[in-house]
Amino acid sequence: MSEVIIEAHNLSKVYRKGSLEVPALRRATFTVKRGEFVAIMGPSGSGKSTLLYLLGCLVRPTEGIYLLEGRDVTKLSARELARVRNRYVGFVFQAYHLLPGLSALRNVELPALYAGSDRGERRRRARALLERVGLGERLHHLPAELSGGEAQRVAIARALMNDPTLILADEPTGNLDSATGNEIMALLAELSREGRTVVLVTHDADLARRWADRVLRIFDGVLEEE
Repeated sequence: MSEVIIEAHNLSKVYRKGSLEVPALRRATFTVKRGEFVAIMGPSGSGKSTLLYLLGCLVRPTEGIYLLEGRDVTKLSARELARVRNRYVGFVFQAYHLLPGLSALRNVELPALYAGSDRGERRRRARALLERVGLGERLHHLPAELSGGEAQRVAIARALMNDPTLILADEPTGNLDSATGNEIMALLAELSREGRTVVLVTHDADLARRWADRVLRIFDGVLEEE
């Protein structure tokens, strides 16, 4: 197994609106090692979320090469990309993106449901993950019955459901108070110490420098190491 999980070579993304071209990422070249905790930092509109979506195979680059686990995912079909996302990537978003009509347990089960896993096995794993993030007593609560910190813990448990090697977190503490945000960051750091790769997007310089092994800055689509 390679020590490097992410390789990006001259990765660019241009959004087109009619005849207008809006460059969001400009020829980014970098690598991320397995188990690293990397923060991508930059102001609003700098391109950091676009970069995260490229790494998560949610959008395709306009130019460049992206290798995930040694595989060039820029050449994959939409169906193949969906399989890669489901197998290798776990997402944590600022707005949690939990389905409001499903309990915490059912929300966590969803990635395994899409992967076609056995019902009993996915139920056992979802319970274990919720217990791990401190929500063993909240399994059957709906998202509206959870605090912001609890909802984000559910989202992290869901991200871990298919045992991904890469966790992508987009401003995961943005809707939380500082104490709860630190608890979420500690949980992400623990996942990194266990060998998972964590890539965090944030505009908070103090948070990035406190928790990440390495900080990449992006401004007007240009990426550089701090």
